[in-house]
Amino acid sequence: MTERPGEQQFLDAVLQNPRVGDVLARARSLELPDWYLAAGCLFQTVWNVLDGRDPTYGINDYDLIYHDDSDLSWGAEDVVIRRCAEAFDDLGVDVEVRNQARVHLWYEDHFGVPYPALRSSAEAVDRYAAHACRVAVRTTASGDGHEVYAPSRFDDLFTFVVRPNPVVAPRAVYETKSARWAALWPRLTVLPWPDDADAP
Repeated sequence: MTERPGEQQFLDAVLQNPRVGDVLARARSLELPDWYLAAGCLFQTVWNVLDGRDPTYGINDYDLIYHDDSDLSWGAEDVVIRRCAEAFDDLGVDVEVRNQARVHLWYEDHFGVPYPALRSSAEAVDRYAAHACRVAVRTTASGDGHEVYAPSRFDDLFTFVVRPNPVVAPRAVYETKSARWAALWPRLTVLPWPDDADAP
């Protein structure tokens, strides 16, 4: 029987992308509250490794999320974004930094569906549009290891299955993202959005 993929197999794959390691190391030094490197740069790196491609292939950006509800103003988030921009400036990749405590303030205007306030960065990962996307990693406080958050585990990710997670993300978001992924990684099996879950 084939062994199911686990956390170590996931880490072994994502750390083959040198930019992942660079962002993780620098993010730790920034000491952002409740931070993770999350989503596309991770699951897309896994697909690349399994396909024998350059680990950085097809990755648009590197999502660095954090959760700080002490100041929900745009100005406070912008200060963090600018500080991070300086820290990552020489990497040659787009590191997108977002305070997850503020997402509910702009999500409905942008995507057309309400978004309950998040209590942590992990809750943000819980709401990602597909189960294979629900992965995040950060360095340990000591800096000598990694903490992985993967509420859906790794079966879909390692078998190239894109399965919808119709919690918040509207159907159009899922279908747009999955169409792009399928064009770049043809091995993907994209499952349809359920008709009875178009919006909460």
